[in-house]
Amino acid sequence: MLFALMESSRSAVASVLAHGLRSFLTTLGIVIGVAGVIAVVSLTEGLSASVTDQFQALGTDSLTVRSYTPIKDRMKGIQSRLNDSDLSLIETRVEGISSITPILFARRASQVRFGSQTTFSQIFGTTQAYQDVAQAYAEQGRFLVNSDSKTRRRVCILGETVREQLGLPRNAVGEYVEIGKEWFKVIGILEPKGELMGFDQDDRVILPYQTMQSLLGNQSQTDIQIQLTVADQSNIPVVVARVRSLLRKAHGLTREDDDDFRIQTAEQLSETFDRIITTVTLVVGGIVSISLLVGGIGIMNIMLVSVTERTREIGICKAIGAKRHHILMQFLVEALLLSLLGGIIGLLLGYGLGVLIAMSIPSFPPATIPLWSIVLALGFSAFVGIIFGILPAAKAANLDPIDALRYG
Repeated sequence: MLFALMESSRSAVASVLAHGLRSFLTTLGIVIGVAGVIAVVSLTEGLSASVTDQFQALGTDSLTVRSYTPIKDRMKGIQSRLNDSDLSLIETRVEGISSITPILFARRASQVRFGSQTTFSQIFGTTQAYQDVAQAYAEQGRFLVNSDSKTRRRVCILGETVREQLGLPRNAVGEYVEIGKEWFKVIGILEPKGELMGFDQDDRVILPYQTMQSLLGNQSQTDIQIQLTVADQSNIPVVVARVRSLLRKAHGLTREDDDDFRIQTAEQLSETFDRIITTVTLVVGGIVSISLLVGGIGIMNIMLVSVTERTREIGICKAIGAKRHHILMQFLVEALLLSLLGGIIGLLLGYGLGVLIAMSIPSFPPATIPLWSIVLALGFSAFVGIIFGILPAAKAANLDPIDALRYG
């Protein structure tokens, strides 16, 4: 049996090499299909690994509470909000919280100016606790302190991207920038954090919380975001349930009403992103699998032609004692070799394509090809070869030796 398999393999290799161009064109569908799948997987896996690392850096014990307006309320012109009373309620009535801070965003990206250079950045006000909650620390200078907010000091902390865009010196502490037609002293530069899901985390300007409130005015329209960390990670479900209960009661919601807020954890955000990536991979994989089907049909057609071309050869083999399973194995191995060859070429081409695309996109994480995708690509290629090679192989094995010798 082993000798027959080795002889079938040798014959298959000889046949593929004898018709090199035809073999390549036959496997082209397999090559395109596998290359497409591997390219998509390598890009999404690289992106997923990068985003997962960044979510973990946020801390799995972090919670974010933000306002949410249900669709039926939007239709009525109602806008849900969170305010300082909600913050105070959570801070005083929820146990197990180690740090909590409000975040008050500017209503739109605001202009920041230094000399002749200007840029539009995300500006928000927060408190000293933000550095522990968001793991955001000053690389130069210092972070906010409570007195900055209480006295509404005109001070700010810049992200690295803002510093570069404004052309500020490397050590920008002590410089003054103009925000909303007011001058602010730079007291710190944040540690660079890079991008998260396409959002530049270094393109931000942090102000003291009450300073931001004074800039916005109209406190009745204030809508804050509340970020907190839980002392014991195992208590997160309890804390979430307690926060939800307090806010629903404070907002006068009945049992039939939907929440007018959302509570998110870093783990939930990571799981949501993973589901999106998985869906994209499956959809694209389904589309490019059509190429694998076309490639399988191409292999079957070429193998049927090969059976016809080698009818007399098959007759001679049977006449000198070759059994039916020997002929079946010979053509099945040849079909398997063609499909695996296409799978390997597609694997290399797809990974190379993924690397090139990742390198061509600024700040995109490196392409990563997981072991399971390699096994899946080659396994599916082999499966296609076997499935579409059975019919030609069976046709060759079932030829009558007398009729085969008379052919041609």
